[in-house]
Amino acid sequence: MTDSLISEHALIHPTAKIGEGVKIGPWTSVGADVTIGEGTEIASHVVVKGPTFIGKNNKIFQFSSIGEDTPDLKYKGEPTRLVIGDNNTIREGVTIHRGTIQDRNETTIGDNNLIMAYVHIGHDSVLGNNCILVNNASLAGHVHVGDWAIMSGYVLIHQFCHIGAHSFVGMGAGVAKDVPAYVMVTGAPASARSINVEGLKRRGFSKEDIAELMRAYKTVYRRGLTLEEAISELSEAQEQHPCLVPLVESLKSSTRGITR
Repeated sequence: MTDSLISEHALIHPTAKIGEGVKIGPWTSVGADVTIGEGTEIASHVVVKGPTFIGKNNKIFQFSSIGEDTPDLKYKGEPTRLVIGDNNTIREGVTIHRGTIQDRNETTIGDNNLIMAYVHIGHDSVLGNNCILVNNASLAGHVHVGDWAIMSGYVLIHQFCHIGAHSFVGMGAGVAKDVPAYVMVTGAPASARSINVEGLKRRGFSKEDIAELMRAYKTVYRRGLTLEEAISELSEAQEQHPCLVPLVESLKSSTRGITR
């Protein structure tokens, strides 16, 4: 720890573990059982409570609250955790709560995520890698978000929902069912619109894979098949078209039913 990088006005608990090159601004509070990995920058007026692990090279902006107790009425003060990976940007006023013993005991944030201003991530949620959560998006407790998913501004995700990899949730959507991988949903309540074509193009998916995913979308949403029939048909095709695997897995693992 390099003391010159930590403001004299910051409050650091004696049990906190601060890595090399960590910067902490004035009037920021780092509580007991907090670990902050090397190269992470925390601005002024941030509260970090433990048990919380924050990885390397994250940037946390002012007025965020990281690792606070959940307001879930089942929570009785147990030492649950928050784990944040590497290279995340957490903008102003973000709130991220720790887990509950009734579920995972842990809220988990992956790597390389952009979490914009005033986003809320509830207890026991899992955020994958390379996701974007735009201003005021909110994840209720127990939400799972796959890699490369995008939540637009003011999106609300109901508890226990799963948001698939490479999916896109449009501005102001209210999501109460699972969103399959690759699918774009909009509206309140949310409805499926298409495959997230623009997102897949930006990530280098081939024209052939995108066309195959469009055919798969029609299999699920346009041909009048039951979900079981669609899964069976896509399962047979995924060996020849590996891009279908995340879609099939997200359909199989759905517990709330998929957004239609």
